[in-house]
Amino acid sequence: MRRRPNPKIYLVTGIILLSVIAVSFIVGLFWTPYGINATDPAAKLTAPSLQHLFGTDNLGRDVFSRCLAASRYTILVSFAGVAFALVLGTAAGLFAGYFGGILDRIIMVLSNSIMCFPGILLALMAVAVFGPSLYNVIWALGLVFAPTYARVYRSGTIELSSRDYILQAKIMKVRPGRIMFIHIFPNLMSQILPAVITGLANMTLSESGMSYLGLGVQPPAASYGKMLADAQSYITAAPWLIIFPTLMLVFYILGLYFISEWVRTTYGGGRA
Repeated sequence: MRRRPNPKIYLVTGIILLSVIAVSFIVGLFWTPYGINATDPAAKLTAPSLQHLFGTDNLGRDVFSRCLAASRYTILVSFAGVAFALVLGTAAGLFAGYFGGILDRIIMVLSNSIMCFPGILLALMAVAVFGPSLYNVIWALGLVFAPTYARVYRSGTIELSSRDYILQAKIMKVRPGRIMFIHIFPNLMSQILPAVITGLANMTLSESGMSYLGLGVQPPAASYGKMLADAQSYITAAPWLIIFPTLMLVFYILGLYFISEWVRTTYGGGRA
């Protein structure tokens, strides 16, 4: 029988990987070695050195400074997008599971309709219609991810609604809002937490893909996806333009997946 890894390995690995992004995020808020958009024509496509740790791009901009700045938008979009999705999905799932009937059918039809299409495609369509901006990316991706959390909360609410303490609360005429948000909502946290952490990683991938296509974070702001798009013409001449933004993305995404796996194996939560 194959022996499963110790869950602590997932936790330690995830913390180490996320620490890189956390440090870059905090440092990037207060300091960067060079201006994010400061160009130096004399230093174009300079290889990594003590002067430019991650080298420079085709405009002479310091890649290390831009990676520090890009971590701000990566973390902002992932957390804000998941928070928006979680609010929508939680409310929809609790109401659908608790009240059932026509409300449940309407919410599930809407959720299934959204989930029938590739999420990134729907987000791209929304941003293309309303215009590329940071806020449009956040709400578009949040709307796409909301059905995932709605389904988790709906199934959990249906299961818990048959428990004795919920039936007793209904008999005592406790208001539905209190039952849903005080008695049911906290008891589903172990199920939703891994989905939330995985959602942060998936949100980051989606935002990077949109930025790569030019519909995500807009210049002059730094974005990992946009940096990769700008670097594709120099993949052989200046591979560091691809390597370092990719490593930052990989550290963040893998770190979140490892933490999610630790939560799932430790507390028995579900997956997104």
